Amino acid sequence: MFAKFLPSEYVLRYKKGKLVREGIGLSFFYWTKSTSACAIPVSNTDTDFIFEETTRDFQTVSIQGQLSYRILDYKKIAGAMDFTVDLKTKKYNNEPMAKLSKRIVNIAAVLIRSHIGSGTLKEAMQSGRSLAALVLEEMQNVPEIRDLGIAVTGFSLLKISANKETARALEAETREDILKQSDDALYLRRNASIEQERRIRENELSTEISVEEKKKQIRETEIQTKRMILEKENELARIEAESAAAREQLRLDNEIELERKRRELAELRLENARKDADAEAYRISAVMEAYGKLGAEVLVALATLNMEPEKMIAQAFDKLAANSEKIGTLNITPDLLESLKAG
Repeated sequence: MFAKFLPSEYVLRYKKGKLVREGIGLSFFYWTKSTSACAIPVSNTDTDFIFEETTRDFQTVSIQGQLSYRILDYKKIAGAMDFTVDLKTKKYNNEPMAKLSKRIVNIAAVLIRSHIGSGTLKEAMQSGRSLAALVLEEMQNVPEIRDLGIAVTGFSLLKISANKETARALEAETREDILKQSDDALYLRRNASIEQERRIRENELSTEISVEEKKKQIRETEIQTKRMILEKENELARIEAESAAAREQLRLDNEIELERKRRELAELRLENARKDADAEAYRISAVMEAYGKLGAEVLVALATLNMEPEKMIAQAFDKLAANSEKIGTLNITPDLLESLKAG
C-alpha cells in the first residue's frame, strides 16, 4: 500500500519496530503487517485554556488565555508519547496532541497559581501582561517541557476576572473611587479657579496699588516741584526785595548825601552872603562915613550926577511941591516937559 503525509508533519517510519526512515512529508509504499509510522506536527500548536484560581485574600478569579508551543526534538517526543497514526486514515490512535496540550496547560496553571495565590485580587486583575511575560519565561525553563523536546513560543492572558458579586463590588468601589476622583478633580478645578481668581485679583490690586503709588509719586513730585518753584520765587522775591531795599537805601543815602551837600552849600552860601553883607555893610558904612563928612550941597550934586532926566524932573517937582506956598502961579506945559527931557 502507499502512504503520503503532509509537509506539516514530521514522519518516523518503523519496520518491525525499527526506525528505517524519517523526514518531513514522507511518502512510501508499505506492508501493513510490518510497517508503522509516527506523524508529529512541525508547525506551532496553539491551545486555549480557562481555569479558576484563588488569590491571597481568598477571592476567586477566572483566568483565560492561550499558549503556543512547538516540537523541536521529534524522536524525544515520540519516545515520551504515542504519536502513532493509522496509515490508512492518517489519524492518531490516542490523540497525543490533546494530551500534550493538557500537560503543558497544567504546567502553566501551576505556575500561574503560584503567582495568583501570592497576591490580592486587585493585584491579580492588574497583572495580566507582566504575569504572562513572567510565566512564559518560567515555562521556557521548566525541565519537564525541555525533556519533552518542546519549546513554548508564546503565552498570553486574555482575561483575568472576578466572579459577578465581587466584580460588582469592585465596580462599586471603583465607581466610588472614580466619583471621588471626579469630586476631587472638581474640587481641585474649583480651587484652581479660586486660586486663579485670587491671583488675578491680587494682580489687579497690585496694579491698582502700583498705579496709586505712581500717582502718589507724581503728586509728590508735583508738590515738590511747586515747593521748589515757590521757594525759588520766594528767593527771587527776597533777592528782589533786598535789591529794592538796597537801591532804596542807596537812594536815601544819596539823597541824604545830597541834602548834606546842599546844606553845606547853603551854609557856605549863607556864610558867603553873610560875608558879602558884612563887606557891603562895611562898604556902606565907609561910604556913609565919607558922605557924613561932605556938605548937603555936595551930596545933592553927587546925587544928580549921572541921574536920568525923568528922575531929575521928578526930584525938581518934589522940591517945588515942598515950597508950593511960596509959589504964586506955575505953568508947566507938555512942551516944557519935552524940552526938559530933551535937555
